[in-house]
Amino acid sequence: MRNDTRLSRMLHVLIHMDRHEERATSETIARMLETNPVVVRRTMGLLRDKGYVTSDKGHNGGWSLARPLAEITLLDIHEALGSQSIFSIGLATDNPTCLVEQAVNQALGQAFDEAQALLLKRLASISVASLAEDFDARYRALEVPCNKH
Repeated sequence: MRNDTRLSRMLHVLIHMDRHEERATSETIARMLETNPVVVRRTMGLLRDKGYVTSDKGHNGGWSLARPLAEITLLDIHEALGSQSIFSIGLATDNPTCLVEQAVNQALGQAFDEAQALLLKRLASISVASLAEDFDARYRALEVPCNKH
């Protein structure tokens, strides 16, 4: 099963957008993420719908930030992307009348709920700006600047 990397990829894109003066085209973002511009437009559209980015069509068009990164949390982006389940582990539901399955699902379900609540609380406490600041510190610490991103 593939991991859903949309959250980390969109956070990456937002930080790049903050660091560059010009609008980012879907094609430019797609090259950076090694994906298709249609996928970029669909995903960025989710962020636009929540007011985190804007888009302009035509010459000099593209995507730009609608808010400062300090006003956007990791939870905001997670929720804008559709709040997929944090965990790929699921409960068995083949035999709902089985007492063993009920006991297992009760224990696992409670553990998953507690873990997810903790993670979502943590995501809400981290701004995208703090990630950008971490990047800036790492970049300054390099002896040779990173050219890929």
